[in-house]
Amino acid sequence: MFKKILIANRGEIACRVIKTAKKLGIRTVAVYSEADRDARHVELADEAVLLGPAPSRESYLVADKIIAACKQTGAEAIHPGYGFLSENAEFARRVEEEGIVFIGPKHHSIAAMGDKIASKKLANEAKVNTIPGWNDAIETPEQAVQIARDIGYPVMIKASAGGGGKGLRVAFNDKEAFEGFSSCRNEARNSFGDDRVFIEKFVEEPRHIEIQVLGDAQGNVIYLWERECSIQRRHQKVIEEAPSPFISEATRQAMGEQAVQLAKAVKYQSAGTVEFVVGKDQSFYFLEMNTRLQVEHPVTECITGLDLVELMIRVAAGEPLPLAQADVKREGWAVECRINAEDPFRNFLPSTGRLVKYRPPVADLEQGTETLRGAPYEDGRFGGVRVDTGVYEGGEIPMFYDSMIAKLIVHGKDRNDAIAKMREALDGFVIRGINSNIPFQAALLAHPRFVSGDFNTGFIAEQFPKGFRAEDVAHDDPQFLVALAAAVNVRYLTRAQGLSGQMPGHGFVVREDFVVVVKGQEGNDTQTPVLVKSNGTIVVSIGDRRYDFTCDWTLRDIRIAGRCNGRPFTAQVERQGLSLRLSHHGTRIDALVLTPRAAEFQKLMPYKAPPDTSRFLLAPMPGLLADVAVQPGQKVLAGEKLAVIEAMKMENILVATQDATVREVLARKGESLSVDQPIVSFE
Repeated sequence: MFKKILIANRGEIACRVIKTAKKLGIRTVAVYSEADRDARHVELADEAVLLGPAPSRESYLVADKIIAACKQTGAEAIHPGYGFLSENAEFARRVEEEGIVFIGPKHHSIAAMGDKIASKKLANEAKVNTIPGWNDAIETPEQAVQIARDIGYPVMIKASAGGGGKGLRVAFNDKEAFEGFSSCRNEARNSFGDDRVFIEKFVEEPRHIEIQVLGDAQGNVIYLWERECSIQRRHQKVIEEAPSPFISEATRQAMGEQAVQLAKAVKYQSAGTVEFVVGKDQSFYFLEMNTRLQVEHPVTECITGLDLVELMIRVAAGEPLPLAQADVKREGWAVECRINAEDPFRNFLPSTGRLVKYRPPVADLEQGTETLRGAPYEDGRFGGVRVDTGVYEGGEIPMFYDSMIAKLIVHGKDRNDAIAKMREALDGFVIRGINSNIPFQAALLAHPRFVSGDFNTGFIAEQFPKGFRAEDVAHDDPQFLVALAAAVNVRYLTRAQGLSGQMPGHGFVVREDFVVVVKGQEGNDTQTPVLVKSNGTIVVSIGDRRYDFTCDWTLRDIRIAGRCNGRPFTAQVERQGLSLRLSHHGTRIDALVLTPRAAEFQKLMPYKAPPDTSRFLLAPMPGLLADVAVQPGQKVLAGEKLAVIEAMKMENILVATQDATVREVLARKGESLSVDQPIVSFE
């Protein structure tokens, strides 16, 4: 076994590998860029080596620097994590030639299967059913359009070295094929250093189901069941689960055996994933193979009880697999939510900056390996919460890398149990200073079609065609948050009642009748009269509805947990000036709790409209201004490109929403922009 390994990655996956290495008694070396000098993975590792400037092409993507760091520290092996150089066959070959062990497949396996064009050809030769498409690299946008016409729209344009939604577009017409090809090439060149692009038929109403495989140097290959990854937004996975609620046992076995056959064909060693697109009749087609550890590997760990990182390390050290196919168990249900630094209410634009508060829910599973389930909750439900993260409170979310803050994983006895636990865990995940996609995750988990398992990869686009809005979140009981606001307000008042220095006979008395004013858009507030009584428990009455609250909550905490009418709940509450901001199950309200007389005056308050910014192009997110496509005096048409912002490895094209004439360009190319900073003004 290795004595020291280097992790050629950052963020949560670097932290994940470090934890398993420590469990095995292996010392670890972290590498970092200048932007990650204070990152969590640097702190967790035994040693750390600076690679270079913040951009990944000058740090995490420079093979020479990583190999030099390995030699400098005496590390015997490199774990590449996922992304960056993890599927770079040339990097794996160089590592092997330098006498360093690559904790992953051999370079020839990566070359054969990691490259989407080569892997598809190999799958065809192996008589694996594949999707119709053009398997050779395409040189020009005009050629891309002609090929797309020949295949028949819609088509999927994909970078050969792509992954994680980068370098991928779906085109439904010639214009989208032309523009999509150019964008894919640019993103692929910037993210992977490989601008080859190919095209294949886009299967409509598909499900994305992948098989986890594991091979050793002795030629043994097994599959560790499947993961359902169909809940995607713009080809980026949002929620993953294992097993799949869709496929039958016969389909599961057939897909698993086919994945093993494919892995054996390239003498695959280490962990890998064979991805399939599955039709509604359970017909399945080989999509691609990811020759690395997947972001969503924890759900497989939860249902099998296996540590995939540990098995990768053991296989790389020459050990045979410790189990055969018949020994692979499947127990319970696991769900993973990717918690990303993005604003779901602003079209999921990246949100960078400082994590002013970061309080994940209490986790009782470390890596999902020691136990599949934690201690029972008071109401009889099992524990089973895991948080994989690379951040900490007070740390920065930089603009240069992926937007992931953490992965939240739960394991339950069945699918409904896992969904219920995930909703509760999301309720208790406190993130402040930047925006996160937690409200969107909560809305998805509550959606009837998700709960029933009736979805495909187009689910999010179908259900949220105009993007995600606050009104898309339907709470199970809208009056619950109103009642909670009243209960929290009474807790504040009760504290005030106990303050010393009050004159006898003139002490503060907490009244029972209040009006909860929930702030609405454009001044359309709603007022709800409530009665509140407090004697140990707080009882809130709204008409004929009654809410009995018991909770052990201190006023300084954002997270509030307790019971309402005997059922456990977790919510978030904090003061915003005179109002309270409350969040539960993805729904957020801002509420004032007033006396009836004050509520009458509140109705008379005029609405102050926000300033008109329609004559400006504002930066919708923090990022780097990569291009300004217009000049003063230029006439632009609706839909025409105005500027390009780079943030978190993605190109974001800003277009005109209406016909206009450019008055002034207010920001320079190469400038770092803050959110809502003016870029262009119009006449």
